Amino acid sequence: MGRTHPHVIAHRGYAADNAENTVAAMRAAASDDRTDAIEIDARATSDDRVIVFHDDDLSRLTDAPPAVSDTPVWELSYDEISGYTIGDSDEPIPLLTEVLAAIPDSVGVNLELKHPGCGGLQFGEVDDDDARSAAGDRWRPFVTRALAVATDTDHDLLVSSFYEGALAATRAVDPAVPVAPLVADDVESGIDLADRYDAAAIHPPLDALLDESGTTTAAGDQLLDRAHTADRRINAWTVTTQQEAHALAQAGVDGLIAESPHVVSGDS
Repeated sequence: MGRTHPHVIAHRGYAADNAENTVAAMRAAASDDRTDAIEIDARATSDDRVIVFHDDDLSRLTDAPPAVSDTPVWELSYDEISGYTIGDSDEPIPLLTEVLAAIPDSVGVNLELKHPGCGGLQFGEVDDDDARSAAGDRWRPFVTRALAVATDTDHDLLVSSFYEGALAATRAVDPAVPVAPLVADDVESGIDLADRYDAAAIHPPLDALLDESGTTTAAGDQLLDRAHTADRRINAWTVTTQQEAHALAQAGVDGLIAESPHVVSGDS
């Protein structure tokens, strides 16, 4: 642990350089020899297809008309959204099967599970055992479908989420799949979730590890120490500059969830 040269994880297929979460982005990211893994976002459609798309709706990323773009993705069928393209590209919103087929088996996959459209989902840690069980049950249909696709490949897979229910469902559906809690601002909650689900990694935001000068904070040092003592990786998001990448490497993180491979250009 505490790698001098952290793994580079292409955030949405290097969203700063490519049309995010598209097949073309996967191919471009995988072709760069700095890429160790690619992070993608999985969502459900109303007809139970698993797509790769980040947002709750189509308004930011596509030119869909308001009647479609303002509707949550999970209320639309795949046929209703598959004709729209991402940004200025000609790339459509892809199915998870298509994205994974575009990533060589030698490149790892970080599958982030996004809101699947069911009610009663709680962001972050859930309060008690009964609530956790119920949260896992709500997530299970979507997680079952997503894992059926993802585990039918030979990729080195890591499942992450901001939702405890997603982690619980992943553990229930396939205990062999490594998981990682995504942390927004409550680092202690991330550690608790990692302990509860025997997580392989924790994914904190970089500002939970570094102060404005790029120095590791006391909380960041503690998180790194506790994670590494438990043999867990720390993959920091979202890295946008070489300065951030260098500071995080010096701090001892294990992975950089990066917007572009150029954040590690010039590293020795």
